[in-house]
Amino acid sequence: MTFRQFAYRNVTRSKRKYAAYFVSSAFSVMIFFLCALFIFHPVISGDLILDTAAKTMMMAEGIIYVFCSLFVLVSVGSFLQSRKLEFGILLMHGMTKQQLNKMVFLENMLIGGSAIFTGTLLGMLLGKLFLMIGSAFLGIPPLEFYFSWQAPVLTIISFALLFVLISLCTFVFIGNESPRGMFQGGRRGDAERRVHRWQALLSALLLLGGYVLAVLTTATSVEVMMFPVVAITVVGTYLFYTQLSLYVVEQLRRFRRFYWQRMRIITFSGLSYRWKDNGRMFFMVTIVSAVSFTSVGVFASIHTLSRELKLDYPAAVGYVAKGGAGSSTARQDLDGIESELKQLGLAYDTLSIPVKYADVASQSGPDHTERLPLMAYSDYRLALQYAGFDSSEPPLEGNDGLVMIGSQRDRSLISERVRATYTLEQGTDIREIGYTQHVPVAEYLLPELDGRGGGDFSGLVVSDSLYNSIVPVQQDMYYGFYMEDFPQTLGIASSLADGGKVAYEHKANYAVVVSGTLFEIQRTLYSTMLFASLLVGTVFFIAAGSFLYFRLYMDLEHDRFQYSALSKMGFTDQEQDRSVTQQLALMFFVPVLLAILHSVFAFIALQRLFYLSIAAETGAVLAGYLAAQGIYFFFIRSRYLRNLKKNLL
Repeated sequence: MTFRQFAYRNVTRSKRKYAAYFVSSAFSVMIFFLCALFIFHPVISGDLILDTAAKTMMMAEGIIYVFCSLFVLVSVGSFLQSRKLEFGILLMHGMTKQQLNKMVFLENMLIGGSAIFTGTLLGMLLGKLFLMIGSAFLGIPPLEFYFSWQAPVLTIISFALLFVLISLCTFVFIGNESPRGMFQGGRRGDAERRVHRWQALLSALLLLGGYVLAVLTTATSVEVMMFPVVAITVVGTYLFYTQLSLYVVEQLRRFRRFYWQRMRIITFSGLSYRWKDNGRMFFMVTIVSAVSFTSVGVFASIHTLSRELKLDYPAAVGYVAKGGAGSSTARQDLDGIESELKQLGLAYDTLSIPVKYADVASQSGPDHTERLPLMAYSDYRLALQYAGFDSSEPPLEGNDGLVMIGSQRDRSLISERVRATYTLEQGTDIREIGYTQHVPVAEYLLPELDGRGGGDFSGLVVSDSLYNSIVPVQQDMYYGFYMEDFPQTLGIASSLADGGKVAYEHKANYAVVVSGTLFEIQRTLYSTMLFASLLVGTVFFIAAGSFLYFRLYMDLEHDRFQYSALSKMGFTDQEQDRSVTQQLALMFFVPVLLAILHSVFAFIALQRLFYLSIAAETGAVLAGYLAAQGIYFFFIRSRYLRNLKKNLL
């Protein structure tokens, strides 16, 4: 038997231990290859809007690759730790450290190479189906299968480099430990991990504090609070598995009536060991699952987000001529837009509204607006009528004004924004009394009223009498082209607006928004993010299952010996099966349920950013993941019990 055959047989003899690791690695390679196949498809890479989808998928590839690097590194480290006794025996029988390193390197490369080959082959076989599913998510005609040479080259080189580097890192894991140390390290340790009451209490406080901060987070503070809340929750989760859970088990032991009843002493003793030995693994499973649940849950709300987008674009095409309608360039631009709409055979109505600007001498509140955009109330109601919006707002009187929202996202900022009173240079006071019920003019077409707290508030609506009394320092003209199905304007005025918009703040003498183009870009972005998050989430889910599978089979021999001993002591198979099932259920479902709890509070914070509710979609995602975990649990339970009872004396 050659040295390479020896390394090969080491892998094949332990195929049960390596099975989940191999499947997870091969699946990650397959998803990476399929994403590359999608990115390098000529239809995707050559389209302006679909190029956004390609960039999103490229980001997903990066996330998968980084995660796979960590997953492989942790998995290889765990495998080596579990094989210390075997390594000690080999060294005692004359194997050199150099030969040991070479053997481990060959084993890792054998598994890695097989995963790369299997994943790439499966990707080729499923490429057409993947492109069809991706097309359905993006709402485009089915993509023909196109095999680009870049996809397999990128996949093979990337993962070959990954497995080579990780295999080289095994030399560090093995180190220069003596055979005696490996013998001791390979034994199943029964030493008690020290549990500190104050760390257990700190874990509970950190988790509770993270949840409270998530609930109290406002729309303006979500981005600021995101990192500290995540950091607090991550630290609290780590201490939960390494301290708080063990402390709870210790306290349960004191209640002898509970602890010594039936099989509970066996169940909790076994669970206590598993928790001590696998706390870090449970921590990783929880964090990975929480990230997966949250990302998929948010982007699963694509239909809700699409409904918000439709409310944000009252006109199919909006155009603002800075300085009024006298510009020949503005007239030429408008004629070009009308000509394109007529060529497409689209029926539309047009509306033009003047927008005045007045210099502000002073204002109350934390923000400072130098030039105030103003719209007459009658023009505002006319814009809503053309957009098909119903409104119950009473007419404005005196010096009252309504703040124009530029997007439904602004509604989440209303409760925190301080209403201001403006004193104009000409001596007139205007007082904000509320906000418009609808978006009269799409964002980007008017300058922001104040940007300090975020949001796209676009000026004030005032009474007609007040509007007529104000002498403007500048007057713009807003032109709107209205139709029932504004997404049909996709690609209109591409010579004016690269990407569907030219914001007011740009140096051009106009601002333009093509709602169909913007809507399609954002819809494609959300759809691709949902597709990518489902792929990444599936990789995370399978990897988390791989961790659990590996840890179970590392303890199989010990559990088999314990099962046999308890059988000889008189415990029935039903009692022992129930005990094992309870331990497995806690191992499988505590990390997932804690991840779901993390995700629920993350959704509560993220809901502040949306006008419409995303509860139904996120709830369906969490229920789906929980059901998938249940199916996986029953599958592993049946296999584990069957293997546990094999060859019992």
